[in-house]
Amino acid sequence: MDRRLRVGLLTGGGDAPGLNAVIRAVTKSLILGHDAEVIGFEDGFLGLIAQRIRPLSYGDVSGILTRGGTILGTNNKANPFRYYKRGGADVSSQVIAYARQLGLDGVIAIGGDGTMSIANRLDEMGLPMVGVPKTIDNDLVATDRTFGFDTAVSIVTEAIDRLHTTAQSHQRVMIVETMGRYAGWIALHAGVAGGADLILIPEFEYSLDEVARVVRDRESFGRSFTIIVIAEGARMAGGEMAVRKTLDDSPDPLRLGGIGYVLQAELEARIKSEVRTTILGHVQRGGTPTAYDRNLATSFGAMAADLVAAREFGRMVAVQDGRFTSVPLAEVADRVRKVPMDAPLVRAALAVGTSFGVPELAASLDGARGEGAVV
Repeated sequence: MDRRLRVGLLTGGGDAPGLNAVIRAVTKSLILGHDAEVIGFEDGFLGLIAQRIRPLSYGDVSGILTRGGTILGTNNKANPFRYYKRGGADVSSQVIAYARQLGLDGVIAIGGDGTMSIANRLDEMGLPMVGVPKTIDNDLVATDRTFGFDTAVSIVTEAIDRLHTTAQSHQRVMIVETMGRYAGWIALHAGVAGGADLILIPEFEYSLDEVARVVRDRESFGRSFTIIVIAEGARMAGGEMAVRKTLDDSPDPLRLGGIGYVLQAELEARIKSEVRTTILGHVQRGGTPTAYDRNLATSFGAMAADLVAAREFGRMVAVQDGRFTSVPLAEVADRVRKVPMDAPLVRAALAVGTSFGVPELAASLDGARGEGAVV
């Protein structure tokens, strides 16, 4: 009799709404469709390093579809190729040996660009891996959407809606700082949905003079308030990103944050209106996933289970042009998908009068082409 399929499962990097939905889909699909055993690793790759596991049964994952966070826990520092608790030592060979000791046929890693990069390297070393794309930033290449993004956009949009009323009441400029690191997808989508007057994202270095001009024009035309949405990785032309702190033991050592306050300080000297800044921070990553993210996460999880059962390793599940597919992990590793200049939503925002803080941006779009256009 053939041995039962045995699959490892982990959630790496930062948390995001929909992680539990993937855990549920992977586990139930493997048990029901392939009579498999599922072993969960606690706290991401740290579970593989520190040998912390928990079996996942059908009952263990029932009732978790709507829950935020991850029942397995996660860790955004436990890189087996540079383990922070051992002075940056490479413990990848120990990780692979442990996975083989457990008799795993493969490991499904749910995470963002860092997780996919680690998964690709482990796969190349002989540990069969399948990836599931997760990040609220929506910045993974080769997939049009990552789960968690829709929920984050909904949270930010609601915050903008609420700030509209206080901005109108006090005739203020309200700056809303979003997450997004090096890509402006959250700020773009939520800014358009929330009717922001200015959207400032990492892809377009903004002109402080242009931002001030837009606010002054609104003041002179009797529009007594302005909503500015700015991504944490945005920067003015010739300036630097706002780095809150640096963590040497992290795969991505830069912790961004505070660009909203930088912009506020610069604007206050140039305009009449009062300026206030709201940094949404980790609230964007928490709470119940939207219906869209639940459905996307469930589809991704079921497809990942099928890839493992079919022994199609070294791949990440993805959605492209509305169709579910898979792509080589090597295509995703160490790359970031940024908002292209000619993205349809950028053009739509410009058409309704939204500014990106870049003079003559609309004119410069003529003939421009980019990768990863938003739908």
